[in-house]
Amino acid sequence: GGGGSRLRRQLESGGFAAGEYVKQLSQQSDGDRDLQEHRQRIQALSEETAQSLKRNVYQNYRQFIETAREISYLESEMYQLSHILTEQKGIMEAVTQALLLQADRDDPALGARRAAAAAATDPFLPLSAKEAAASEEGRQRTLTTLLEKVEGCRDLLPESPGKYLVYNGDLVEYDADHMAQIQRVHAFLMNDCLLVATALPNRRGAYRYDALYPLDGLAVVNVKDNPPMKDMFKLLMFPESRIFQAENAKIKKEWLEVLEETKRNRALSEKRRLEQEALPRPAPTPPESTNPFEEEEEEEEEPSAEEEVVDLSLEWIQELPEDLDVCIAQRDFEGAVDLLDKLNEYLGDKPVSQPVKELRAKVDERVRQLTDVLVFELSPDRSLRGGPRATRRAVSQLIRLGQSTKACELFLKNRAAAVQTAIRQLRIEGATLLYIHKLCHVFFTSLLETAREFETDFAGNNGCYSAFVVWARSSMRMFVDAFSKQVFDSKESLSTAAECVKVAKEHCKQLSEIGLDLTFIIHALLVKDIKGALQSYKDIIIEATKHRNSEEMWRRMNLMTPEALGKLREEMRSCGVGNFDQYTGDDCWVNLSYTVVAFTKQTMAFLEEALKLYFPELHMVLLESLVEIILVAVQHVDYSLRCEQDPEKKAFIRQNASFLYETVLPVVEKRFEEGVGKPAKQLQDLRNASRLMRVNPESTTSVV
Repeated sequence: GGGGSRLRRQLESGGFAAGEYVKQLSQQSDGDRDLQEHRQRIQALSEETAQSLKRNVYQNYRQFIETAREISYLESEMYQLSHILTEQKGIMEAVTQALLLQADRDDPALGARRAAAAAATDPFLPLSAKEAAASEEGRQRTLTTLLEKVEGCRDLLPESPGKYLVYNGDLVEYDADHMAQIQRVHAFLMNDCLLVATALPNRRGAYRYDALYPLDGLAVVNVKDNPPMKDMFKLLMFPESRIFQAENAKIKKEWLEVLEETKRNRALSEKRRLEQEALPRPAPTPPESTNPFEEEEEEEEEPSAEEEVVDLSLEWIQELPEDLDVCIAQRDFEGAVDLLDKLNEYLGDKPVSQPVKELRAKVDERVRQLTDVLVFELSPDRSLRGGPRATRRAVSQLIRLGQSTKACELFLKNRAAAVQTAIRQLRIEGATLLYIHKLCHVFFTSLLETAREFETDFAGNNGCYSAFVVWARSSMRMFVDAFSKQVFDSKESLSTAAECVKVAKEHCKQLSEIGLDLTFIIHALLVKDIKGALQSYKDIIIEATKHRNSEEMWRRMNLMTPEALGKLREEMRSCGVGNFDQYTGDDCWVNLSYTVVAFTKQTMAFLEEALKLYFPELHMVLLESLVEIILVAVQHVDYSLRCEQDPEKKAFIRQNASFLYETVLPVVEKRFEEGVGKPAKQLQDLRNASRLMRVNPESTTSVV
C-alpha cells in the first residue's frame, strides 16, 4: 500500500522523466525478477487509474447530459430573446419616426431644415419630384419584366399601380413537420406583399404563381441552424407557416433584414396615410337656400350638436397611442388591454364623431400589433417548456380583445406541438411494456393538464369546447400511431400486446375526472390492429395444432417425475380444469394424449389474453377465432375415432374425446361468458354437434 502510493506520487510529480526513471531502476534492481515485480506494480497502478477514471466519467455522465440539455434550452431561449429585441427595435424606430413626423407637422420650418440636412448628408435621396417619379417608374418596369415570367399573376399588376420590387431570389422550400425538401421556388418581395412562385421544370427562368402574402399579416422567424438543415427562415401567415432555405448564410441574412425593413416601411406608410386621411378638411360651402324654414331647423340642431361633443382632450386619451406602443414594446400585454378597456368604457355611450373615428384608427393599428405579438407568443416556434400554463397570459389577453376563437385555435395548436415533441423525445427502450408505460404517462398527463388549463382559460366560452373535443380526438390518433408502431408493427406477443392495451385503457379512464371519456375513440382506433393480432395468433395456434395432430401416436403421457406432474396439475387448474386428477394414473402417468393437453393449454392461454383485449367491436372476431381453433382439435379426434381399428387405442381416443367435450369445451364457454358478459351460442352449438358425433362415431359426416 505504502509502496504503491509512493510510486503514484513519483509518477505524478511535475518533473518526472521516464528515461531517467527507467535508467535509475535498472541500476538499482538486483535482477530480472525485481524488474518484473516493478512492471506488475506499474501495470496494477495503470489499471487502478483507468478504473478510477472510468468511475469518474460514469459518475459525471448524467451531469454532462443535463448540462448539454440545459445549454440547448438556453440557446433556444437566446434565439427567441434576440427575435424579441429585434421586434422592440423595430417598434422603437417606428415610434421615433412617428414623433419626427409629428414635429415636422407642428413646425414646418424645422422639417424643411431637417430635410435639407438629410439631403446634404445622403446624396442618394431623391432631389426632385421628377427624379422620384422616374425612379418609381423604373422600379415598376423592373417588376413588370420579372412578373411577366410568372404564369398566373398578370391580374396583380393593373390593380396595384404603386407596387414595386424590393428584392427577389431563389429559395428551396422544406416541409415544416418532417424537414423534407418540397420544391424550388422564386420569391418576389414587393413594397406591400410577398409573391412566391414555383419553378417550371422544363423552362429555364420561367415560374408559376403559387401564393401571395400581404406584409401586414406576415411574420418572419429565424430558424436555428441544425446541420445539415441550415440557412433557413420561417414565414408565419396565420393559420399556416412555410420554411425556406437560402443559398448561403449571407443571402439568408439579407432576406431577414430586407423583409423586416420592408415590413417597417409598409407599416409606416400605412400610418402616414391614415394620419393624412384623419386631417380635418375644409367643409364645402353649402349653396344658398331659398327655404325660409332652414334657419329655424339649424337653430334647433345647434344645441344638440353642442351636447354631442366628445371630450378627447384628457391627458390619458392624448397619450393613449404612445402608451400602447410602450406597453407592447415592454411586453406589458395586460397593461395594454387595460388601457383599451378603459377607452372602450369611456367611449361606450358617446356618439361616433370624426375625432373619435381618428382616435379609433390610431388605436386599431396598435390593437393589430398587439394581436400579432400575442399570436406569435402562442406559436409552436416559441419555447414549449412550462406546460399549458405558460400560454395562459397570451390566451387571456386575446380573449379580452374579443378573439376567443383565435386564442382557442392557437392554444390547441401550441399544445399539439408540445405533445408531439414530448412523444418524439421519449427514448425507445428495449422492453416494449416499459416504453408504453412512459408513453401513456407522458401523453395522458399532457392531455389532462391541457384539459384543465382549457377549462380555466375558456370558462366563459362554451362554444370553444367542441374545438377541444376535436383536438383531443386528433391527439389520440397521434398517440395511437406511436402506440401501434411499437406494439403491433413490431409483432409483439399477444400477452405483451394485451398488457400494453390494458395500460392504455387504464390511463384513458383518468380523463373521466374532468368529464372526458375517450375510451370509445381509443377502441375505434385500435380495433383494426387488435383484430390483426388476434387473427395472426389464431393462425399460429391452428398451425401448431395441425403439426402436433400429424405426429399423433395416441399414447399416454409419462411425465417421469412427481414435480413435473404437479406442475402440469397447477397449469390445468389455472386454465380452469378442476377435475384433472381423474385423468392421472399411477406414478407419473397421465391418461391423456400430449396433443390434447397441449391444445388445452394453448387455447385457454389465447382466450385469457384475448379477453384482456376485448371490447364489443371485437366480439365476432374473437368468437370465430375460438370456433376455428376448437374445430381443428374436434375434427382430429372424431376422424381418429372413425379410422382407428385397435380396440385399446379406440378406448384411449374416446377418453381424450370425453376430456375435450365434457371438460375443455364447457370451461371455454364458461370463461368466455364471464369475460364477455353473455353466453356464446356458437360454442354451445359446437358442443352439441360434437355430442351427436360421439353418439354415432361410425358416421362419416364431419363437424364443420
